[in-house]
Amino acid sequence: MSKFFSGLLGLRRGPWEMLATILIALGVFMLMQPFALVAYTYSFIVTLVGTVMFIIVSHFRE
Repeated sequence: MSKFFSGLLGLRRGPWEMLATILIALGVFMLMQPFALVAYTYSFIVTLVGTVMFIIVSHFRE
């Protein structure tokens, strides 16, 4: 099992913060793309979930 997945299962801060940051970046990308209306529709929710996840995960142990 890789270090990333073991960190996720062990509730470590680093991997969860990376996942939350990827969600935030994905949400911003979905907001700015001009191709798919469905992606634009869910962009705010994805960004919001990533932001709330980052706030919660910042309280995990190192």
